[in-house]
Amino acid sequence: MIRSFGSVVHQSWVLPALLVAISAISSWEFACITPFAAFAVIAAYALPTGAALCTVAGVWLANQAVGFAVLGYPWTLDTALWGIAIGAAALLAVVVASAMLRLEIRNNVVAVGTAFVAALGAYEGSLSLVTFAVGGRNAFTPAIITHVALLNFGWPAALVGTYAILRYTGTISGARTVSPAFPHSQ
Repeated sequence: MIRSFGSVVHQSWVLPALLVAISAISSWEFACITPFAAFAVIAAYALPTGAALCTVAGVWLANQAVGFAVLGYPWTLDTALWGIAIGAAALLAVVVASAMLRLEIRNNVVAVGTAFVAALGAYEGSLSLVTFAVGGRNAFTPAIITHVALLNFGWPAALVGTYAILRYTGTISGARTVSPAFPHSQ
């Protein structure tokens, strides 16, 4: 049976698969600066919490696969521990973003911004705690954290904006309702 493009994109697996594919490409391009907090926010914004957690786990797995298979991450205990810590921090970011988005802030821009700041704080904060066990505190200076935050800043806007456009045009279905932040969408 042949399906139309429209019927395929309405499937529940399309958005998670798209996010994993985008993350694989971004992992290849940006290596160690994959915007996990941004992926956590879009997943929490567009999907139920369980699906968001599975999606971000897939994002993390894609990142690790690209890192080890393509970018030559070293096969060391430290690298494995950091990989596990990054995965756990990304999942924590999903939980935090989901909680922030459940606050029912009526303005989507404010809701997504709040969720992103909280998710990024949880992600970076938990990773900074890992440095006490694994090392690497020099990667968490204020200058580096600011640089990473700025690099990550545009991702939630781009991902959520693309998702909103796809929903608005009927190309993809989603769980989020449109708020007054997007007045032309009502």
